[in-house]
Amino acid sequence: MLPLTIAQALSRASEQLARTSDTASLDAEVCLQHILNKNRTYLYTWPDKALSEHEQNSFEEMISKRAQGHPVAHLVGEREFWSLPLLVNATTLIPRPDTEVLVETALNLALPGNAKVLDLGTGTGAIALALASEKPDWQITAIDKVSDAVKLAQTNQQRLELNNVTIKQSDWFSAVKAQAFDLIVSNPPYIDEQDEHLAQGDVRFEPLSALTAPDEGFADLFHIADIAKNYLKPNGYLLMEHGYQQGLLLRQQLEQLGYLQVKTIKDFGNNERCTLARVSDSIR
Repeated sequence: MLPLTIAQALSRASEQLARTSDTASLDAEVCLQHILNKNRTYLYTWPDKALSEHEQNSFEEMISKRAQGHPVAHLVGEREFWSLPLLVNATTLIPRPDTEVLVETALNLALPGNAKVLDLGTGTGAIALALASEKPDWQITAIDKVSDAVKLAQTNQQRLELNNVTIKQSDWFSAVKAQAFDLIVSNPPYIDEQDEHLAQGDVRFEPLSALTAPDEGFADLFHIADIAKNYLKPNGYLLMEHGYQQGLLLRQQLEQLGYLQVKTIKDFGNNERCTLARVSDSIR
């Protein structure tokens, strides 16, 4: 087998992935960067550099898995979120760029300098760790009901050396001690269990328990909205991510529960993505 150059390997991989991926060239670049432990600039500075037999075999194996639909993040074991390198695996969701809208919204709230924050369903720890990186004086508690997800989030915390986050296992509020938070954030499962998109793309390789919820995807959103009132300080905030078609019903539910200043924020694609609400002094 003649060794391939970097340019040849990228070209061949892009052609192979073009049938199954909308980001074929990018996928190939990310995979080869991982194999070579080099950045993108290196790939285009040394296009004629030949791959070793081991590098070529490893790259072709990775591209074959990507062609079968495996997410790039799972193949390389990492995904960047809020400029933080997070380890990822099949035990939880891969962080999405649209979730950064929730982080940005939270950071723009008028909260105390030492705010207490609860992140429900933390997964990789993406939201909690992003907030912790920006607000070192915030006291953040992050929970997930899946023990492997908790271990993954704890590993990410240790790698990033963010010591203002406590990560533990809990089925929503079940293991959260009675206390009051200035802000509760969550990216819960919100996809309808019958959604046809569950058989497409990266989500085929992610746990359904982190994706879907009963009642057309509203069950966990409504549960959190109902219980969160008992864990928020007067005038505290609840901020939840949801599907692009769920904003109206979620706003109505929050208003029925007595929340105030309910509003929905759009993501980078101009779709409704997360909803913010505030409790009054008398709601608790």
